[in-house]
Amino acid sequence: MRIKAVILMLTMALSAFAADVAGKWKATMEGPNGSMQLTFDLKVDGNKITGKATGDMGEMKITDGTIDGDRISFAIETEQMKVVHKGTVSGDEMKLKVEVGDNSMEMVAKRVKP
Repeated sequence: MRIKAVILMLTMALSAFAADVAGKWKATMEGPNGSMQLTFDLKVDGNKITGKATGDMGEMKITDGTIDGDRISFAIETEQMKVVHKGTVSGDEMKLKVEVGDNSMEMVAKRVKP
C-alpha cells in the first residue's frame, strides 16, 4: 500500500513541474506561400491542453493537447486537414515541429505578455 502512495505522490509531483503554457502565444512560420502568423490561446487543466488558434484561416479548435514537463503536443483540425504540433517549451518560447500529412515545418511561438 505504501508503494502505491509513493508512486501517486511522485506522479503528482512530476505533473506539477509541467511548463506553464496557459495564455496567448504568437507564432510565425515560413511556408511555401510566404510567412504565416498564428495566435494560440491555450488553456491547461492538469496535463491536458485545449483552446483555439487564430490565423489567416480563421479560428480553429485545438485538440489532442498534452504537456509533459517541457514537452508539448497538440493538433489543430480544419475540415480539410489535421495539423500536429510537437515540441518543447522554454520560458516564454515554444519551438514546434508542425506536421501536415507527410510535410513538416519548424515554428517558434512567443508568449504574449498581458
